[in-house]
Amino acid sequence: MTKKLLLIPIAALMLWNCSSTVDTSQFNSEEFYNYTMELYNNEDYEKAVQEFQALVLQFPGSAVSDDAQYYLGMTYFKREQFLLAAYEYSKLIRNIPASPFVADAQFMLAESYYQLSPPYQLDQAYTKKSIEEFQAFIDFFPANTKVEEASRKIVELTEKLAEKEYRAALIYERMEYDKAAIKYYQNVAEIYHDTKFAPIALYNKIQLELKREMKKEAIADISIFLNRYNENENAGKLRDIEAELTKEN
Repeated sequence: MTKKLLLIPIAALMLWNCSSTVDTSQFNSEEFYNYTMELYNNEDYEKAVQEFQALVLQFPGSAVSDDAQYYLGMTYFKREQFLLAAYEYSKLIRNIPASPFVADAQFMLAESYYQLSPPYQLDQAYTKKSIEEFQAFIDFFPANTKVEEASRKIVELTEKLAEKEYRAALIYERMEYDKAAIKYYQNVAEIYHDTKFAPIALYNKIQLELKREMKKEAIADISIFLNRYNENENAGKLRDIEAELTKEN
């Protein structure tokens, strides 16, 4: 992010430091921005939100409009108002696409949804949204220094989605709803095949297929398992099962 360097009038600084109530009506856009950034840097986020909002409204299209828009989002983020932060970041990306803040805004948009991502047991809409926005960040800014972090967080969030599907499959299996369990294990194995839950999900699916005498399906899935997870602890067992099933056919 390229931060603009603005000159702060000494008189204005003295005024801001000596009074808790500041008359901003005579400020130009840069003076207003610097005053509001001082509030932000002093962690007076409640007041900073109000002033950034006013600055964005009063000076649209000014040299500091994108700065103000970005830091309005940052102020909401600091206040842990992540949905509002996401909204302000998306406004900057949409309305000021040439701004040097766009890459950071895209990352922080994804980060806002990351902060909203709940435990796996709950609805994962924000998790999916965070993955989508982190992936957009990687696609549009592949040379950015935060790409590695974005990639790590995508992996973490994808593991959460996989766990939700896997736990649902376990529940259905315990309830002896085998068809539903097979469907959920299949989702984990195919959609989340790079996660730690994929091998055990596919193994459990094979066991259910054997239980239901779905030999053709079991043989096909064993072949997939051995191709993907040849070093897995269950690979030896499945080789033996494959040999028996092939012999029977």
